[in-house]
Amino acid sequence: MTAAVATLSGGCHCGRIRVAFATTLEPRELAPRACDCDFCRKHGAAWISDPAGSLRVEAEPASALRSYRQGSETARLLLCAHCGVVVAVGYAEQGRIWAAVNAGCLDDATALAGAVPASPQQLTAEQKVERWRQLWIADVQLPVSIDAL
Repeated sequence: MTAAVATLSGGCHCGRIRVAFATTLEPRELAPRACDCDFCRKHGAAWISDPAGSLRVEAEPASALRSYRQGSETARLLLCAHCGVVVAVGYAEQGRIWAAVNAGCLDDATALAGAVPASPQQLTAEQKVERWRQLWIADVQLPVSIDAL
């Protein structure tokens, strides 16, 4: 990984889930992608990522981290089992994880660029996966296996 320029921290409302997103980009270069699917729209989710960055998700207890699948059910939305805040979205394949962070869960999202609309519903499942592999964070650490969520 290239040296991180910034580490953006955040988490859920109750504090059981924390995220640390190290990025090689300046925060002002990160434009949250405001997905227009029903789930993301109703949760106010807008996603940021840097393929050269890293993401660490911590949960105390580990059972506080849950996942939810919707739409094509290919990706897993990572959320707090206690307060319901969506902190990230992940995709796993052959033991590898790609993820994006919900900008709304960051402690200070004001440094980010303005949100841009995204319409992944227009893509096939295969096109979504290819897009995620190109755009999402490839260095992801979770407190438990994503398959256990």
